[in-house]
Amino acid sequence: MEMSGLRRYFIFGGLLLAFYFIAQYTKPPVINWNTTYLPEDKNPFGTYILRNHIKDIFPKSVQKVYKTDIYNTLKTVPKGESNYFIITSILKVEKLDFTAMRKYMEAGNHIFIAAFQMDGALADSLKIEISSDFDFQNKTKYPLNFTSPYLRRNMDYYFEKGIAAQYFASLDTAKALVLARKYDVKPNLVQYRFGKGSLLLCPNPQLFTNYSLLNENGSDYAAKVFSYLPQAKTIIWDEYYVRPVADEQSVLRVLFSYDELRWAYYLALIGLVIFVLYEMKRRQRIIPILDPLKNSAVEFAQVIGTVYYQQRNHHDIIGKKISYFLEYLRNKYRLKTAELDQEFIETLTKITGIDATLIEQLIGYINAFNNMEDKANISDQNLIEFNKLIERFYRLDV
Repeated sequence: MEMSGLRRYFIFGGLLLAFYFIAQYTKPPVINWNTTYLPEDKNPFGTYILRNHIKDIFPKSVQKVYKTDIYNTLKTVPKGESNYFIITSILKVEKLDFTAMRKYMEAGNHIFIAAFQMDGALADSLKIEISSDFDFQNKTKYPLNFTSPYLRRNMDYYFEKGIAAQYFASLDTAKALVLARKYDVKPNLVQYRFGKGSLLLCPNPQLFTNYSLLNENGSDYAAKVFSYLPQAKTIIWDEYYVRPVADEQSVLRVLFSYDELRWAYYLALIGLVIFVLYEMKRRQRIIPILDPLKNSAVEFAQVIGTVYYQQRNHHDIIGKKISYFLEYLRNKYRLKTAELDQEFIETLTKITGIDATLIEQLIGYINAFNNMEDKANISDQNLIEFNKLIERFYRLDV
């Protein structure tokens, strides 16, 4: 009976597992809309199609890939005319890079750059500023067209997903030649001449990704853009600005490449944190019980008193007690203690309300002590009796 029930659970679990694998296998693939611009990526914003069909436009060119910055790449480019391509989201050109670019173009070579953001020496030297028509839902189709009558089409080029939203808001018109515009007003493709070569700039890199090139509009537009570049001996693809993250040799690179593995990693971390916090609460170290602080002043006084008593210095003890007692009366009752006569006794009795007999005994003892010639012979009994009198006075004087 038990084996039959266990077998039933195994069958039910196996069916559920089979249904899960079937659902995972048959579900439609999730489209990755990240902008990678990588040649091996077939996702919408990769450059797989461009890299594999650029030979249709430049059939005699040899393609070479570099993964270094502009300055170091241009130091090692092969001799002969070449076309240099940079397609990325953000491009920051340092002063040293721009100097190398100028020499490269003045020698008869050409550079094509497509990027949403162009910063550094490139933007400063050419006085360019890029802006965008914001569309948070990416549903607007912006019209593009060329300025040349030989390339201009009767019907404008339209692209979905807000791909052509960027344009040059500011240009040095004395140096820049506008090759294409958005709405026939806003420049989105410009060319600069440097000696025998040129520089082409486009603020919409997604125009050259798989998503755009898969339709006739996109492929025709890209082909006309590249027609401004000559048939060179070499095509240089600079992947330095898109490779740093993709080529990172991190152990976690594979985990973060897939949504399922990434979320499993996050859940594992969260579970580990919860476990540690729970264990800390359960296994907290026992708080030790600390003894209350002792009144060291009282202990010190007791030690000093014991030392005086053991040395049989009774007259010094009585003298100090008398001094403290008279100081006490002066501070509390503002009494003059120079003469301890009958008038003083009556005044003290009236102020304190203490029995007159006790006060007479106490003051009499003090006067007798002060008038004593040989104080060294004070006995233990005399000290004890005086101490009892003065302590009794303190207890009653509240």
